[in-house]
Amino acid sequence: MRRPATVGTLGVVALAAGLLVAPQQASAAQIRIHDIQGSTRVSPLAGQAVTGVPGIVTGVRTYGSSKGFWFQDPNPDDNPATSEGIFVYTSSTPKVQVGDSVTVDATVSEYYPGGADTGVQSVTELTKPTVTVVSSGNAVPAPVVLRPRDIPSAYAPQAAGGDIEPLTLQPKKYALDLYESLEGMNVEIDNARVVGPTDAYSELWVTAKPDQNPTKRGGTIYENYNDPDSGRIQVQSLIPTTQAAFPQASVGDELTGATSGPLDYNQFGGYTIVANAIGALKSGGIQPEVTRKQHDDELALATYNVENLAPSDPDSKFTALANGVVHNLSSPDIVALEEIQDNDGATDDGVVDCDQTVGKFIAAIKAAGGPSYDWRSIDPVNDQDGGEPGGNIRQVFLFNPARVSFDDIPGGSSTSAVGVTKVNGKAQLTASPGRIDPSNSAWNASRKPLVGQFTFRGRTVFVIANHFVAKLGDQGLDSRFQPPTRSSEVQRIQQAQDENAFVKSLLAVDKHADVIALGDLNDFQFSPALKALTSGGVLKDLITTLPVKERYTYDYEGNSEVLDHTLTSPALRNPDYDVVHINAEFAHQTSDHDPQVVRVKP
Repeated sequence: MRRPATVGTLGVVALAAGLLVAPQQASAAQIRIHDIQGSTRVSPLAGQAVTGVPGIVTGVRTYGSSKGFWFQDPNPDDNPATSEGIFVYTSSTPKVQVGDSVTVDATVSEYYPGGADTGVQSVTELTKPTVTVVSSGNAVPAPVVLRPRDIPSAYAPQAAGGDIEPLTLQPKKYALDLYESLEGMNVEIDNARVVGPTDAYSELWVTAKPDQNPTKRGGTIYENYNDPDSGRIQVQSLIPTTQAAFPQASVGDELTGATSGPLDYNQFGGYTIVANAIGALKSGGIQPEVTRKQHDDELALATYNVENLAPSDPDSKFTALANGVVHNLSSPDIVALEEIQDNDGATDDGVVDCDQTVGKFIAAIKAAGGPSYDWRSIDPVNDQDGGEPGGNIRQVFLFNPARVSFDDIPGGSSTSAVGVTKVNGKAQLTASPGRIDPSNSAWNASRKPLVGQFTFRGRTVFVIANHFVAKLGDQGLDSRFQPPTRSSEVQRIQQAQDENAFVKSLLAVDKHADVIALGDLNDFQFSPALKALTSGGVLKDLITTLPVKERYTYDYEGNSEVLDHTLTSPALRNPDYDVVHINAEFAHQTSDHDPQVVRVKP
């Protein structure tokens, strides 16, 4: 969680000291934690001062901007909707320990991590605290074990107007209600399978429902909007790194034994076990995949989001990406790259050229034993295509001139729209490389599709490299608004419609034209944007041809999902398509996206 830097005037002395501690000083318990938590998502006592609230300390957070502790009432009520635990925000390092029996005078607050306007749920907590330690070394309340059968498959309730905050919690009916009813309490998950790998912030995702929508390699598939995977839960750690390093886990690994601690909620992962104990890591054994080499009469195309690649990146990143292209992707004939930055990366100084970035990558591929790729791209207008400020990310075509030729047609620029003409009865681009409709508002602050005309074994092939607008601003699956609003979807639908119209213009000239559209579309195979892109049958989304358990290119919050796509026109029959899992499932990854390869016979 991220915290505001200021605090109120009440309790300033306590905050300045971390906590005001008066050992052995008891106070009358007038309000219990379950009274504060209430049976909805918002406390009935929000904004009120409470005194003498009793409980046992279950966890202490001494790092970050959200310092404080959790404590729990060892004498619960009989209402399953009311939590018995709560977080006490101290702002400075707490001076209590796990097992301390305490009473707390404080103000009841509702905190929206990341801001209420993002749609996140709130955390009921105590702020501006004065804490009295009554005794130490007490037994901590036993954790609630999250067993698969106890977690509802239904994810969230629905509400008129969308806001579920006022609804009475139904923990036996909805997973979000169950987790909210346990907010701040000590919980446990046993023998938990990892479904989201360890990230740079020492976080990972596990599932408490191991049989729910499993992937072929140990993850959890996200199949549709209406049925989010309810067993996913994030794991962080309260254990000092001097005592135990956070496990470096990949998808399919297992935390054997018990992982337990207070149940928190944060903007970066929703409900989270902030663990005092983490199970031992057992490898699931997944390995990076390798696709087969294309045959002589097959044209192999790949798409790969290389995650803000810039010359300033360490050589090890270039080497790892190059090894992926050469060894895991088996040196495709054409590689559509996304997120190639300009020559000085995120420095925002007007530079838009990317020849140094691409040249360094091509050299790394050659050093890894790959072909001597050539390349084509169009520089964007400075700071107009979104992405990291100053980075000027764009799509780039790499191609192996020993296998395929690029049909250079002058006239393409960052602001001019590519068109289609007829030459000798066949479709031809008016510019190659070119950009699709760059002045259309659908592409504002977003990458414009890059189109190239290639020749393979005498046959013309049209390739469109894409990077649709990101999901920034969308409400999360665990939003307090259900169903969550996907605000960014509106622009992706417009982008898809624009590109669909361009492909139709190609096929109107030559219905047998070989068209391949590929790249990071930032949306799911079942989304309205993909339906708009494939409208009229002009393109087929190849991810839908795979078995359901293999339909993913990305891992987000423990969901194995599709963001990257390869689509082909009807003339390209029987494409051989493969998502090559080398990144998204692994703790150590070169990019956060998995590349994919299609082999076709034009």
